[in-house]
Amino acid sequence: MDYKKTKNNIYIRVDKGESVVRTILSVCKKENIQGGYFQGIGACSTATISTYIPEQNDFIDHTVSGMIEMISLMGNISTDDTDKPFCHSHAVFSYLKDNGEIAVVAGHLKEAQIGYTGEIVLTPTEEKIGRVFDPLAGIDVWKLS
Repeated sequence: MDYKKTKNNIYIRVDKGESVVRTILSVCKKENIQGGYFQGIGACSTATISTYIPEQNDFIDHTVSGMIEMISLMGNISTDDTDKPFCHSHAVFSYLKDNGEIAVVAGHLKEAQIGYTGEIVLTPTEEKIGRVFDPLAGIDVWKLS
């Protein structure tokens, strides 16, 4: 991994074999980022996408592997209740099925491993964005006040 800071953004290159989510969180820890958003593209070797099932209050994981194009990665950074960076991201991946047909998988990104390279632009905010449990939704959401 390597990254470059500019006035408003941090450009992150995620190298082959590295984790997308862990790399983003690593940069946030090094740069003390407590709020922000990011977007990216790249090529992965594995990706695990999760779908939230409200009735079960749990996620179902879908893992794909092979030559996977990370068509779109987007997400945000906030802090958990211990002030550690928290990454919430969604992604769209395309890959070839065994019969050569193109397939797409998308949803909440649990994890992805880079197969060639990943290019991510992270835009930090000046303010800290925390998280708080919302009893109505049954999940942690942004704490904005």
